[in-house]
Amino acid sequence: MKNCSIEIRLKPRAKKDQIQLSEDGTLEVSVTSPPVDNKANQHLIKLLADKLDLPKRSLEIIRGEHCRNKVISVEGLSGDEIIQRLKQ
Repeated sequence: MKNCSIEIRLKPRAKKDQIQLSEDGTLEVSVTSPPVDNKANQHLIKLLADKLDLPKRSLEIIRGEHCRNKVISVEGLSGDEIIQRLKQ
């Protein structure tokens, strides 16, 4: 099974949910949820799962749970497939 990790820069309390690819290859993800009681992290996982068409259990925060810079493990897709799905 394919497994990949991606770097994320999370921006909580945004006006709208949004996913953008920065020039350095980092995904910049904005979520409307506040960074309180793990709500922003849960919102991030749900947003990515919906966009990648994967179940939430296929994504896991493996580094940076309490900061804006995170590393997410994605089970079932390669890095190229992730980028392709996020561009749609």
